[in-house]
Amino acid sequence: MAVPDLLPTSLLARTNLTLGASSLAIVVIAIAAIYGFVIQPITERSAQDEAALMVLSLQTWAELPPEARLYFELEMAESHDLILSADVRELPLADKIEPYAQLLADKLGERLDRQVELRESDELYWANVEMGGYDLQLGFTATRRDIQPLYVTIIISLLGAAIVFATSLYLVTRITRPLVQAAQRAETFRGAQDFELLPEQGPAELVSLAKNFNTMARDISALLANRTTLLSGISHDLRTPITRMRLAVELLPDSIEDGLKPRLERNLEAMDTLIQDALQFARGTVEPVQQLDLPELLTDILAGTAPGLSLEIESRPPGPVAVAPGALRRVLVNLVDNAQTYGEEVAVVLSGSRIQVLDSGPGIPVDQREAVFEPFFRLESSRSASTGGSGLGLAIVRQLCQAQGWKISIHSRTQERHEANPNPGTCVELALEPALNG
Repeated sequence: MAVPDLLPTSLLARTNLTLGASSLAIVVIAIAAIYGFVIQPITERSAQDEAALMVLSLQTWAELPPEARLYFELEMAESHDLILSADVRELPLADKIEPYAQLLADKLGERLDRQVELRESDELYWANVEMGGYDLQLGFTATRRDIQPLYVTIIISLLGAAIVFATSLYLVTRITRPLVQAAQRAETFRGAQDFELLPEQGPAELVSLAKNFNTMARDISALLANRTTLLSGISHDLRTPITRMRLAVELLPDSIEDGLKPRLERNLEAMDTLIQDALQFARGTVEPVQQLDLPELLTDILAGTAPGLSLEIESRPPGPVAVAPGALRRVLVNLVDNAQTYGEEVAVVLSGSRIQVLDSGPGIPVDQREAVFEPFFRLESSRSASTGGSGLGLAIVRQLCQAQGWKISIHSRTQERHEANPNPGTCVELALEPALNG
């Protein structure tokens, strides 16, 4: 079972995802390094220094005369936010202690050589300390020099993500704009001589891509033009001797062998058809499109080529269709002719901008549905003109569709099987969406 690709399809999204993942890893490593090698040592040192200041303050208070202690308490409160009091109150133990406050209590306990328990009251932490024969209470603020690594992580991550997105958007836009332009030009390239070349500008890699693409387009256009000119010349040169042969056949005396004249005429007709097919295959099409009513055009085509076949309309296009009528006529005539030759109960159905040619024949094997569009490919081994043509019909259809940007596909006809007609049938679908307006 194939695993679905969960990655985004656009270059911008994939670049953002890649840069975002790498940037997130860098942020995590940076925060861990800063915390482990900068913040934590500074915090430890700060707690040690403040614990030393507390012990020194307690020792100084115990050694001062009673009349000077009040002034010292005020000085410590104003300058260092430390509250010294000889009035020991019964306070509850603190439930939640800030990390820095707990670290400070641990360092204070190390200097006093005993465990210090923190109590809480009036939004202050309090520690009961015995110093110089006095029982004292030491208070300090609950948020004293507390750090917030979570907030730092969030800020760095959000700012980093914004910078990564803006940077990748700038870089990818510079890269994808020429690539999108190249893709659009490649999609519209049909081998015509008036193809608009790609601008050869930008980074060196894109310039090289544009140059190679333009060279390829010019070579293909020249090749197709030379092929068309060559086959047109061959067709023109062959028609002259064929015309002479037709005239010679008409002038044959009546005493010749019975059936010889019709056989010669059929052979000449087959040669003429083969030349026409080869010429159509070589030319492709450069026919300009026109804004036409598609149902009316299809009805007119069927009336001229298959009088007994009417168009079934499931749904109409939303408006006029930009279509090359000559190319569509050749495509539809080939498809209907094939369906009538190899199948029964032929129908042409229009559904929006999709044209379906249906038949109830034996169908085309799945593994040969692409091969039938190759030049001179035939499902049957016989080369008799009575059982098949030159093998160029569907090749011409495919080339015309590619030239106009249409999509053609073959699949089994969706219908119930009946005992009287067990064949699966064939559905050839022609999609004209690229030619629709808007």
